[in-house]
Amino acid sequence: MRRNIEKAQILVEALPFIRNLYGKTIVIKFGGNAMIDERLKEMFAEDVVLTKYIGMNPVVVHGGGPQITEVMDKMGKKPVFIEGIRITDGETMDIVEMVLGGKINKEIVNRINQHGGKAVGLTGKDGGLIQARKLRMSRKGHGIDRGLVGEVESISPQIIRSLEESRFIPVIAPIGVDGKGRTYNINADTAAGAIAATLKAEKLIFLTDVEGILDKNRKLLSTLNRKEALRLIKNGVITSGMLPKVKACLSAIEGGVKKTHIIDGRITHSILLEIFTKKGIGTEIVA
Repeated sequence: MRRNIEKAQILVEALPFIRNLYGKTIVIKFGGNAMIDERLKEMFAEDVVLTKYIGMNPVVVHGGGPQITEVMDKMGKKPVFIEGIRITDGETMDIVEMVLGGKINKEIVNRINQHGGKAVGLTGKDGGLIQARKLRMSRKGHGIDRGLVGEVESISPQIIRSLEESRFIPVIAPIGVDGKGRTYNINADTAAGAIAATLKAEKLIFLTDVEGILDKNRKLLSTLNRKEALRLIKNGVITSGMLPKVKACLSAIEGGVKKTHIIDGRITHSILLEIFTKKGIGTEIVA
């Protein structure tokens, strides 16, 4: 009996969060070890379905860098990275589209559906969702052509809104297209931030393989505002793989997203712990 009472109390404590998020859109960037570990993949699907059933509108954006590299290795094609960006020629783009838009996307869709959700897989090509352009080179990388690596020019949210209204869960692979029909490989963090901003999402959540954002003493920072985040970037505390996530968070906030979260996807039911508890488990970045 005591255990049942404790379960009921947990539900009651979650009620204010459920009430505040009812009918709101939350964008979840699925990545890191949570995309590889079978147990974590199942729990991710459960979390997404639960948020839908209690009245939220989850939108999933996923990456798949390690999986792309694995397929390239099997095909005898050596991956090349510059400043953390995969050089993407035509053949590599075909592999990216096959892995992201095919294998990974459909696996996520299937897992969500197996847990009672109604997921639909998309790429940026569907419904003109992600209009892209060739990534502009940084001064440091001047003169190096990254090939078919793109950046978001605009998001056309009509297809996402239509799916939400029909109780479907969009699962999006970050592949964009330009006005001439050229396909581009887009950083999933950047795509998630742009989609969240366009949808004016209540929350943008990044699943990672670390606790969250750490200070220079390796201590978790539970909350940051925009100014503090920019200072950490300037001082070199936020670097490498965390940098595009934080930049996407800041861009999303500027676009109207209420809160952004960077959390440890290795923790059991990390999404639920972050959005339905007072303390949360990672770092939230707010305006």
